[in-house]
Amino acid sequence: METRILLIGSAKSFMVTSIAKELRGSGFEVVQTEPDVTAIDRIENRPPVFLFYVDDPEEMKDIFVYIKDKVMEEDVSVSIIGSHDDITKVFNNIPKERVAAVFERPVNVKELGRKMMEVVAREDERLQKKRILVVDDDGTMLRTIKSWLSESYQVFMVNSGMAAITFLAKNKVDLILLDYEMPITTGPKVLEMLRSESSTASIPVMFLTVKSDKDSVMQVLKLKPEKYLLKTMPPAELLANIDEFFEKQKIDNCSQF
Repeated sequence: METRILLIGSAKSFMVTSIAKELRGSGFEVVQTEPDVTAIDRIENRPPVFLFYVDDPEEMKDIFVYIKDKVMEEDVSVSIIGSHDDITKVFNNIPKERVAAVFERPVNVKELGRKMMEVVAREDERLQKKRILVVDDDGTMLRTIKSWLSESYQVFMVNSGMAAITFLAKNKVDLILLDYEMPITTGPKVLEMLRSESSTASIPVMFLTVKSDKDSVMQVLKLKPEKYLLKTMPPAELLANIDEFFEKQKIDNCSQF
């Protein structure tokens, strides 16, 4: 089990220092960073578990937005340490259901260590799930699809074709759900770009779209996607199609040995 944690908090804080010491003593690998967006972004191979020490919400608004984006787009786990009022303000910015654990100050650092081990264990279990990238310029649709699939899969979201290309340059996924109609770079164009690069050519792609006319379907089928699915289908049917794809993939891989 990976026990890496990104501890976000001021290095000048005695409490943050004590927490880092306790976590390391409990067997965690702690990566510390100041509560600064640029500093966090510079960290290579960031741990998927964030522990955020909140001590000045008014000055941390940029961090709240950043962490909310990371939670929704990269599906990281975030836990919060703060006063009752601080935590309330955090929940005004980050959906409560997306926070793995909450520790109200004054915090018992030994109890925090035990609970963070549970958080890391849950995250380790989640990371065993297949990774799906959803590409759609409609933010509401992105969040809806994520809510449908998150229980069974790791779900990442981007809102444009070029954002998908950028994401895939640094991240591996097991499946892409691709919208057809998007501004600037359409779904078919994105698929052509993916197929032209050796690093992304073999990533399975399913179209998920409202376009059901024959011309659109035929244009895409030439590019040989795994499936062509309609957004109007019930959530259970979408999940069943994805489950079926991965199950068939598993059977095919086993038959090769």
